[in-house]
Amino acid sequence: MSYRTAPGPASARRHRPAWAGRNYTLLTGAAVVTNLGSNGALIASAFAVLEAGGSSGDVGLVTAARTLPLVLFLLIGGAIADRIPRHRVMVAANALNCVSQGAFAVLVLAGDPQLWQMMLLTALCGTGTAFFSPAAEGMLLSSVSGEHANRAFALFRMAVNGAGIGGAALGGAMIAAMGPGWVLAVDAVAFALAGALRAFLDVRHIAPREPGGSLVGDLRDGWVEFRSRPWLWSIVLQFSVVVAVVGAAEAVYGPLVAREHLGGPAPWGLALAAFGVGTLGGAVLMMVWKPRRLLLVGTLCVFPLALPSAGLAVPLPTWGLCLVMLVSGLAIEVFGVNWMTTMHQEIPEEKFSRVSAYDWFGSISMLPVATALAGPVESAVGRTHALWGCAALVVIVTAAVLTVPDVRRLTRKPVPALPAAGRPAEAAKPAEAAEAVQPKAGSAAE
Repeated sequence: MSYRTAPGPASARRHRPAWAGRNYTLLTGAAVVTNLGSNGALIASAFAVLEAGGSSGDVGLVTAARTLPLVLFLLIGGAIADRIPRHRVMVAANALNCVSQGAFAVLVLAGDPQLWQMMLLTALCGTGTAFFSPAAEGMLLSSVSGEHANRAFALFRMAVNGAGIGGAALGGAMIAAMGPGWVLAVDAVAFALAGALRAFLDVRHIAPREPGGSLVGDLRDGWVEFRSRPWLWSIVLQFSVVVAVVGAAEAVYGPLVAREHLGGPAPWGLALAAFGVGTLGGAVLMMVWKPRRLLLVGTLCVFPLALPSAGLAVPLPTWGLCLVMLVSGLAIEVFGVNWMTTMHQEIPEEKFSRVSAYDWFGSISMLPVATALAGPVESAVGRTHALWGCAALVVIVTAAVLTVPDVRRLTRKPVPALPAAGRPAEAAKPAEAAEAVQPKAGSAAE
């Protein structure tokens, strides 16, 4: 994504594209920092549970404890982020994530963590994410306009996904060498640094909300925007299933398959890093490719998300699993850039965070249930059948969403340029406005 901000020093401008202003640089840098920590921490939390003597069901419960607050608080977070400066919400959420991950690290390093303690701390981290995500996506979308949107979104995601590659690989190696506690500590430090960067975001380009109106009224307005667009709610329903089954497969079954068949956390970290390499390749592709039928192309690229579950079901050797993760990463990145471009094109700026909250809410609503049930389902039908079922559900719901006419027909449109971010709207010059930039598994990263 591209952000327009007030010009900085000439030396800074020489080192970045004309459309990559201050907000773009800060948001990208902060997202890179948190992804370096968080991708390793996701692996670390699973192995922390296993090293404490937990089962696959316990891993699922801890994962569900992280995602349940997202379902409970996302809509409120979206409404709040459209009422007060979004960067303040982001900084407060990062502070909560820092404290919760730091406490989790201390707990694990001290030895003998209890399941309820790990669930409580991951729930606090999930609460921070619930408020962060709509604010971050709204901030990102409001900072983008014009002809460079595709390239700017892709470059942002390339930086974030590149950090994910390093974070997953480094996290797996650190867990094998030092244990999961130190990886969780690194994640806490990353949240602190990212929050400090986000405190300097410039929000003067966002028009202040008119006084009055209730939180419930804001949520109702967001719901009207959401349900009036068949392409939006149908893809969110699709992703409620896709995110649930892929999340269960990769958060619960993946570490178990890695431990029993691949040799432990390091190969699983390598497979997740291969997914990151794929997303990096997808971002490079989307910097030059602007498909006309945004959602048709994006939805076709969801089918490969069935491959990792199938690969774990076989199970494939490490190199084979890395290959299918690479393909699925590339495909979902193509979807992600097209999805963000569509959201920017179709949703009014003052409702970005609320509509994004409904998107996130619907997409992850079934994830806590899926991760909590992953263990019992494995006991009932076996891990192999459960993984094949995950792969089949991805294919079925993706085929179903292609029957929605708007998904097949919605096309890329010219987007009017926004005023330069970082200045009051009335101060932006016409020439500057004309050169500004335009715009789901994707959104603004933590």
